[in-house]
Amino acid sequence: MQNHRHVVEKIAASIQHYFRRREPFRIYHGSTNSTRQTGYRRENAVDISALSQILKIDAKARTALVEPNVPMDRLVESTIKHGLVPPVVMEFPGITAGGGFAGTGGESSSFKYGYFNETVNSVEIVLGNGDIVTASDKENPDLFHGASGAVGSLGITTLLEIQLIQAKKYVKVTYHSVRSVPEAVEKVREETSNPELDYVDGILFSKKHGVVVTGCLTDDLPATAQVQRFSDANDPWYYLHVKEKTLWNVEPVTEYIPLAEYLFRYDRGGFWVGASAFEYFRFPFNKFTRWWLDDFLHTRMLYKALHASRQSRNYIVQDLALPYSTVEKFINYTIDSFGIWPLWLCPLRQTRLPTLHPHFPKTEVDSKTLKPMLNVGLWGFGPTQHDRFVAKNRELECKIRELGGMKWLYAHTYYKENEFWEMFDGQWYDGLRRKYNAESLPSVWHKVKLDPDAQRRAVDSSWGTWALQFWPLGGIWGIWKAIESGEYLIARNSTWKARDGPGQGR
Repeated sequence: MQNHRHVVEKIAASIQHYFRRREPFRIYHGSTNSTRQTGYRRENAVDISALSQILKIDAKARTALVEPNVPMDRLVESTIKHGLVPPVVMEFPGITAGGGFAGTGGESSSFKYGYFNETVNSVEIVLGNGDIVTASDKENPDLFHGASGAVGSLGITTLLEIQLIQAKKYVKVTYHSVRSVPEAVEKVREETSNPELDYVDGILFSKKHGVVVTGCLTDDLPATAQVQRFSDANDPWYYLHVKEKTLWNVEPVTEYIPLAEYLFRYDRGGFWVGASAFEYFRFPFNKFTRWWLDDFLHTRMLYKALHASRQSRNYIVQDLALPYSTVEKFINYTIDSFGIWPLWLCPLRQTRLPTLHPHFPKTEVDSKTLKPMLNVGLWGFGPTQHDRFVAKNRELECKIRELGGMKWLYAHTYYKENEFWEMFDGQWYDGLRRKYNAESLPSVWHKVKLDPDAQRRAVDSSWGTWALQFWPLGGIWGIWKAIESGEYLIARNSTWKARDGPGQGR
């Protein structure tokens, strides 16, 4: 803790410097899972990239004390040694604990536990004036609730205490084949009412083929069961495996996956976004090429390549949460307007209002419990012409609002400021900013919005940036920068992938 305190005091002193001078600043984390291009400049940023340590695993209390830049794979590797695991684990290994709290982290266990922030007991935050405070349900509870989802606009999170639950060796998964969009939506709703389940999500491969995946933690492995893994170069990509298992099989299919392998099952291929790289380079997409290029196809490398290549300028990456009553209409809209497949379905338990997370202010019959929502993951190529790409994103934003849904704020966001605050409680948020001296920080809207005119100017700012928009220069540059980062070594050396050992739990 001594080193942690030293680093946090330096961060606080730096923030106090900016606060006294009334100068705005941004936060540099060292990594990102946003698809927005960052405008990081060292001279106007507070660097918190050193806060990347797991300080304590308390097996008795079932908690983990971690710094904000601890990624999910390192956290799981540490907790699983104690027979424990976080209740909500973001499915990309490189997503950090701080990112999950300050952003929106909803995964296949979120129908049961809610967003990732609902599993955090307390946080240490450096405020906009440099004060260091603790926030929890008992201490500064308004800040604790408001800071989750506020993307760092109420202060800088420097420490989190995260809840843990008992881990098991395996997740017993069952693939339920569905043959229509309405059937898929209803099956997800049905399965989330089953108290024995730990995980529920779904994949829509087409209008006539989808799969709802349910999972239960277990230590029991039947003698005849085959253990399925997805982390090795020789293993199948998860979504392709699920598709093959269910394409011609209408009966439920059950198999057993080691716990960590399940948690990070979408790492190789980044769900299915990695297939777009093959499409971009017009390269064969088959088992051999996926094996040969495996180092490049883990999510950390895909994010590096996406940012360096500037391909995020014409790639749709959006998560959109809707009430169950309108989600079918929305999916039909995406089919007609975007033609992107597959689609990811993830059921969500809402957090209490007001909030900066996606929400829908309708309650169950008890007039207290907020109705659950269903997230749709829409990821694929958009129009190549920039004005049309922006227009399609704006159309998407209008449609999601029309249907009572909300998008997650990690991706391209084009809302005008007045539109944005029609969706969120600006009076509540501004009150928190005043109370906790956060007005010198960029607001949540300023942090997430994209300016199409500024994007055009950025493209024309240098010949190198301008050249990246031409095929295949952007892709080649993205691959080179991903290799240069060396992050492929993280996936190679991750111990959660061990065939025997930490990856299998206790």
